[in-house]
Amino acid sequence: MPMNPGLYLRGLAVGFAVAFALGPIGLLVIRRTIERGWAHGFLSGVGVATADATYAAIAAFGLTALTTALVGVARPLGVVGGAVLVAMAVRGLRAASTARPADAAETREEAGSGAGGPGTRRTGPVGAWATMVALTLTNPATILSFTALFAGIGAGLDGVGGAVLVVAGVFTGSVAWWAVLTGLVARLGARLTPRVVRLLNVASSLVVGAFGLVAIGLGLAG
Repeated sequence: MPMNPGLYLRGLAVGFAVAFALGPIGLLVIRRTIERGWAHGFLSGVGVATADATYAAIAAFGLTALTTALVGVARPLGVVGGAVLVAMAVRGLRAASTARPADAAETREEAGSGAGGPGTRRTGPVGAWATMVALTLTNPATILSFTALFAGIGAGLDGVGGAVLVVAGVFTGSVAWWAVLTGLVARLGARLTPRVVRLLNVASSLVVGAFGLVAIGLGLAG
């Protein structure tokens, strides 16, 4: 049976739409792009896309039992993810409060050149990808989004081949969004002064921390 290319386009639209809805994860990708350059930010976005594709696969292949189990533990995962977000926000605020303007400029230059130093002491390319995979997988909004959006998409439509097309579409759509976003942010970030970068880091850290506290509160309330 020939596979339906419309399933790939449907997955593409879903992946792009889910990634487009910026939340704390999106803010982290933007901040990494400003601090470390396009490549680091884009790899972080690919990590988000990997997690999106993972949940898409669970839904598209019709693994209803696992999907139900994930929804059931969404609140505990939210507490874990929220705690990580708060920790990252605190680290970001601490770094912004102690960094000098010259340090911010050097960090961005080293991120672009690939040299060692302050810009490379944190996470490398694999770490950039892995941390965003973990954070996205523990984000209850991601679990619930794919549970709702994929309610009508499953292996029963076109078999395994159709499910593969849907998952591939989701991954491609998500990666496409992060490529566009990080590209725009990188071009804008190159024109920002160190003082503005520092203020943006403080603001994004506060917002990310607030999201984390809300996730912890909702998880504990449940």
